[in-house]
Amino acid sequence: MMRALSHSLIIPFRRRNGTGEGPSKTVTLTPDEKRLLEICLLTPGEALRRLNSSPNGLTDEEVESRLEEYGPNELPHAKRLSVWADLFHRLRNPLNVQLIIIAMVSFLVGEWKSTIVVGAMVLLSVGLSFILDRRSQRAVEALGKRVQPRSVVLRNGRETEVKISEIVPGDVVLLQAGAMIPADVRLLSAKDFFVSQSVLTGESMPVEKTALVSGGEVSSPWDLPNACFLGSNVISGTARALVVNTGGHTMLGSVSQRLAATRTETSFDRGVRNFTWLMIRMMVIMVAIVFFLVGLTKGNWVEALLFGLSIAVGLTPEMLPMIVTVNLAKGALSMAKRKVIVKYLPSIQNFGAMDVLCTDKTGTLTQDRVVLERHVDVTGRPSEDVLTYAYLNSYFQTGLRSLIDRAVLERTKLDVEGNCRLVDELPFDFERRRMSVVVDYEGDHVLICKGAVEEIYQQCSYYQIGDEVYPLIPVIKDDLFEEVERLNREGFRVLGVAYREFPREKTTFTVADESDLILLGYIAFYDPPKESALEAIRLLRDVGVSVKVLTGDNALVTQKVCRDVGLEVRRVVSGTELVDLTDEEFSQLVEEADVFVKLNPGQKEQIVQKLRERGHVVGFLGDGINDAPAMRAADVGISVDSAVDVAKEAADIVLLEKSLLVLEEGVMEGRRIFANIIKYIRMGASSNFGNMFSVVGASYLFPFLPMKPIHVLVNNLLYDISQTGIPSDSVDPEQIARPLKWNIDNVRRFMIFIGPISSIFDYATFALMWFVFECWRFTQMGSGGGIDYESLFQTGWFAESLLTQTLIVHIIRTRRVPFIQSHASMHLTLTTLLVAAIGIWLPYSPLANLLGMVPLPLTYWPFIAAFLLSYAVITHFVKTWFFRKFGDQ
Repeated sequence: MMRALSHSLIIPFRRRNGTGEGPSKTVTLTPDEKRLLEICLLTPGEALRRLNSSPNGLTDEEVESRLEEYGPNELPHAKRLSVWADLFHRLRNPLNVQLIIIAMVSFLVGEWKSTIVVGAMVLLSVGLSFILDRRSQRAVEALGKRVQPRSVVLRNGRETEVKISEIVPGDVVLLQAGAMIPADVRLLSAKDFFVSQSVLTGESMPVEKTALVSGGEVSSPWDLPNACFLGSNVISGTARALVVNTGGHTMLGSVSQRLAATRTETSFDRGVRNFTWLMIRMMVIMVAIVFFLVGLTKGNWVEALLFGLSIAVGLTPEMLPMIVTVNLAKGALSMAKRKVIVKYLPSIQNFGAMDVLCTDKTGTLTQDRVVLERHVDVTGRPSEDVLTYAYLNSYFQTGLRSLIDRAVLERTKLDVEGNCRLVDELPFDFERRRMSVVVDYEGDHVLICKGAVEEIYQQCSYYQIGDEVYPLIPVIKDDLFEEVERLNREGFRVLGVAYREFPREKTTFTVADESDLILLGYIAFYDPPKESALEAIRLLRDVGVSVKVLTGDNALVTQKVCRDVGLEVRRVVSGTELVDLTDEEFSQLVEEADVFVKLNPGQKEQIVQKLRERGHVVGFLGDGINDAPAMRAADVGISVDSAVDVAKEAADIVLLEKSLLVLEEGVMEGRRIFANIIKYIRMGASSNFGNMFSVVGASYLFPFLPMKPIHVLVNNLLYDISQTGIPSDSVDPEQIARPLKWNIDNVRRFMIFIGPISSIFDYATFALMWFVFECWRFTQMGSGGGIDYESLFQTGWFAESLLTQTLIVHIIRTRRVPFIQSHASMHLTLTTLLVAAIGIWLPYSPLANLLGMVPLPLTYWPFIAAFLLSYAVITHFVKTWFFRKFGDQ
């Protein structure tokens, strides 16, 4: 049900569509629902008086007064953050806060270079994500810019066309085929009135509506035969209706209010947050140790502070927000080429992590239209006579044609104008549940009756097989009904077709003539599956994504659709079965079952939430109002541009075409994005962890700083530049063959096993500079000798540190043998080689003096080449062992 209630108050109910099964439970109603229920249980006259209205509608003065009291007839929307609020929200990211603090402290102590570098990193990351997200939002909002629908109402006793937003409680609206129901209304009169509620309830077939007051027990507005709801539309017939609730007080409005709540934390959000705090904790501990160690051993606390700040910048994965944003933006642009709008950038990665896709049936797996599929005699054999008589019935009926009639007429084309003519007609009504036409056909007046099978049976005395007619005695009725039951089990909606011949002299007919009919056979309808659904589900299954169907429709229809699209159905569960389950039973059931039927919106949402609690990353695909809460609760909500506005607002991703094949493409794109993000994370985490051992040891062992603060910042800046090629990097097929999820424990293990390897070669470089290049002489000569041994040591470690952490990405980026079995993209290759070249060039460049560097001896480079080769080989073997033991998640 659509209401802003806690889940414990949402209880399934019986729907009046002939297929539902509902529990006899008390349903807790909101005040707006009670109001609608009470008014619909009154007579039309009493209902008008209750709302201070009249059969001629309201006056202009009454409308103006009620607009002030109730507000415009518009749905509440999720509030958009202002520009400044949006920017502030992005700046609150812990990494950005940390960098801002570092920039401020650097500014206060006069380190303007550090301030500029760190500030630029923050602005680049925040600005880029802001621009890209805003661009996506504007594109989606453009989808909703349509001419506002209008509705015909009675104002001052005259028919007047007004904007739907100007409709108020008490208005009398005139409805006909194709009209949108402008509010929650109580029907005052209706003729042949059918309404589609598929976007509200998920039921694919039109619902019969009448102005009559319900004669049975009613516990919910959905049970009412004389109530229609905002968001549904008229299929056929005409009606007059009294507006009861508008805007946020409608059944649809309660859903919109729930969607305005804060977005739940997704798998992606949680993964980034956990990694961020892992790195921040490591950085805080490291900076504190280095600050006190340098201050105590060197005696210069200002220098210790500056070095600590530079280490903080060096250990902070400040490029993470930008790497993530660029990766996601690249994915969004790629998806846009496939006619997919990404509203919420992180949803692309959630797409890749998704291992369960929950989908509505109507309009997503199916085409949301009625198709005549079978025309058979009572034995189940195809019959052209059945099709011909059904065609004549639909063709000659003079009322507004229903979906059923249009489906019959679309099935075949018969030349009837010259062969027969209409003699009389017995229109459809809700008590008979059938309609008849009498046509002059082949020399006789033939009454052709079409309607609900049970009602047709009651009027039949004979049945026909081929050209033979037999008495329809009670003993064989059950046998003849087997074909109907079989068609029902296959998910078809079945109507009976019968006829009776009269002499040409009889020209006037009544309902009494609908007797002693000959049962000719049945016509069966269904909502056909989308052509892309079968292939899409197969592709999703091949890449490790299981599909669960969550629908408001009945079990027979749903199972038929599932079979047609190749979805294996192990267990079907109805909303009724979910009501009395314990939390543990509910949790187990949502894991085991594949198909859930007769669900209300709250139950769809509960199922999605429970799947997420069980560790799944869940996507939800839907296009109806009843899908919106579940879409918001999922890690990634997916809709289509033809969906209702509420569904599009709840969605993270909007498909401009209804082809489901784009889902598999989106999943693979999301996995490629995650694989590239995790490259940066693994490399940054392991590098930083290794630097902890190196910096702490060097700060204690040597009488000078192992690297000047400016060296650390330049090193970090160049390293960051080298990583800008990661978003465009290629990904090995086996890395994205299965769903990819965040696993911080795995990142931590990778950091612990891979990180210290870099420290081995850092210490080897310390030994190289200290003993081979005699930097120990600093202790004898200080800084006043002919050779600046302090700068030589610092320059040597700068070059080795930059080269190792820059080039090692080629080892970490793949599980295969790098450069041989797997090749990085051209962009990543060029950026890493360029940065490596700059690192080698800087000690000899005109900038060396400004940066406090000195030229390195040529004999230094063979040692570094050996270090790099050894580092790559050792890291590759440890990496291979690691992935074999722990996997890549």
